[in-house]
Amino acid sequence: MLRVEGLGVRYGELVALDAVSWEVGAGELLGIIGPNGAGKSSCYDAVTAMVPRAGRVVLRGEDVTDVPAHRLAERGLKRAFQQNAFFHELSVRDNMMAVMQQAHGTGLLASALAPLRAAARQTRARAAAEAVLERFGIGTEYHDRLPAEIPYGTQRLLSIALAHGDGASVLLLDEPGAGLGGADMERLASLLVGLKREGLAVVVIEHHMDLIMAVADRIVVLDQGRQIATAPPAQVQRDPAVLEAYLGRSA
Repeated sequence: MLRVEGLGVRYGELVALDAVSWEVGAGELLGIIGPNGAGKSSCYDAVTAMVPRAGRVVLRGEDVTDVPAHRLAERGLKRAFQQNAFFHELSVRDNMMAVMQQAHGTGLLASALAPLRAAARQTRARAAAEAVLERFGIGTEYHDRLPAEIPYGTQRLLSIALAHGDGASVLLLDEPGAGLGGADMERLASLLVGLKREGLAVVVIEHHMDLIMAVADRIVVLDQGRQIATAPPAQVQRDPAVLEAYLGRSA
C-alpha cells in the first residue's frame, strides 16, 4: 500500500533522516521506534511532503513523491499528529462531520436552491459521522459533548477517528498511546488490531514498547536518523544494534 525509498531530510547541516526505506501492506501494522531525536517524526513529515526531502514515496503503486501534502489525503494517505487537534467549539459529532464534509457535506448554493435535498443529505452526514465515531470506540454518550469534556483516553481515539475521516488506505499515527494506561491502552490496542483486520495499512510511531510489540507485524528502528533494524518484534528485541541504541550497550 505504501513504500518509501531512500528518504532523507536535512535541516541545514543537521541530517535528521538518512536513506530510510520501508513498506507496509494492506492489513499490516508497521511500527516505527527509536530513542528521542531518532528521526521518527521527521520520517512522517517526509512521507507526507511536509518538509523538503530526498527519496521516493509510492502509494498503491503510484509515485506520489511530487504530490503536495494537501493532495495526499484524498488519495487515501492520512496522518494523525502527536497532539490532539480538535475544533474545540464544536461537538464531537460536529468535529467528525466537519472532516467528512467533502464526502457528505452540502454547499451554500445547494442548500439555498434545494433545502429538502440538503436536509436529507445532512441527516445522512450525521448518521455517517456517528457510525465512524462508534466504530472508533466513541460511544453515543459523548457525541453531543465538546472534545474538552470527554475523557482523555476517548480524546485520543477521537484524534484517530478524525484522521481517518471518511476512509483511508494508509493511516500514519504518531504516538497514539501518549498519556494512556490501563483500560485506555487496551482500547487503543483493540482498535489498532481491528483496523488491521479491516485491511487498513497502519504505521505507528510509539514509545510504549508493550503496545507496539503486541500489535506490530514488523518494526523499523531508527537511531540518529539512520535505519538500524527492520524485523518482526521478537527479532527486534534481540537485535544487538537496537539494544545498543536504547541501552547504551551491546547484547
